[in-house]
Amino acid sequence: MTPRYAITLISPLIFLLDRATKYLIETRVSLWDTHSVIAGFFSIIHTQNKGAAFSLLQDAPDWVRAVVLIGVSSLVALVVAFMLVRALKPSDTQGNFVRVALALVLGGACGNLYDRIFHGAVTDFLMFYWRDYQFPSFNVADSSIFIGACLLLLDMNRSANKPEEKTPEPALPAN
Repeated sequence: MTPRYAITLISPLIFLLDRATKYLIETRVSLWDTHSVIAGFFSIIHTQNKGAAFSLLQDAPDWVRAVVLIGVSSLVALVVAFMLVRALKPSDTQGNFVRVALALVLGGACGNLYDRIFHGAVTDFLMFYWRDYQFPSFNVADSSIFIGACLLLLDMNRSANKPEEKTPEPALPAN
């Protein structure tokens, strides 16, 4: 398997890692139970997020959440899958950096989409905090989406700052 196609293993691996970690939390940590890992900085907590990132739409009616979150997540997953398939074609000029980024986003999107479809909520369990500041809890899928999105932004920035290659002008015919 060439490196180009080995990248296709990233999405299912992220999905499986996400499912496995959520299963462990769901079966071994009671809802809202918190276990300090690094005192004053990092804890494992079992939360269920019915909303989107940062609990947006948390209090919206169930049908609104279902239509918006499942619909939007499905659309995003399909678009990213299409982009990844296109980027894997031998004729595509995208490098492995972009392919890995798309695979990370797709794996994470599928992990959270699975939760929304089958559980109506996403299990979050990683919580970082410092004194009075607490970052919203998240999971492996969220991390994968975030890392993939950052890689895509880095690639866009790198592409924008790359000097354009000038094509040589054709030579004028000699008279």
